[in-house]
Amino acid sequence: MEPSELPHPVAASRVVMTEIVMPEDTNHFGDIFGGRVLALVDKAGAVAAIRHCRREVLTASIDSVDFLSPVKEGYILTLLAEVQAVFRTSMEVSVEVWGENPLSGERKMTCRAFLTVVAVGEDGRPTPVPPLSLETEGERHRAAEAAERRRLRLLRLGR
Repeated sequence: MEPSELPHPVAASRVVMTEIVMPEDTNHFGDIFGGRVLALVDKAGAVAAIRHCRREVLTASIDSVDFLSPVKEGYILTLLAEVQAVFRTSMEVSVEVWGENPLSGERKMTCRAFLTVVAVGEDGRPTPVPPLSLETEGERHRAAEAAERRRLRLLRLGR
């Protein structure tokens, strides 16, 4: 078996990205634009997927994005991403976004998103990805939840 075909642990895909919210990232209320958050979510998700499969990737969908609390200018934004499940050529990546008041240290979850990311080969077509090694009960539970989200997504798309 090739090293790229061996199961990769969830931990190998983990990403921690940190940003400070600048004035150009905010709306007229001083809160970060939702679109800016989504761009960062897409970037963190892509890095996690690339770390898993070591191939070029494309985002196929972003499911279930809920903005839970605003993040103000000057706050610290932390994104935590990891591959939750692997299918044949696609992966589900979970991305949590946390806002932190830099003066008090108080942290609140801003949003959580689930991305479907597809690995592509040199020909630009989907290509198989390595399996995911699920080492904890929590990882197995999250993978099962991801499989159910995928089943529902495919149903919704008529596939």
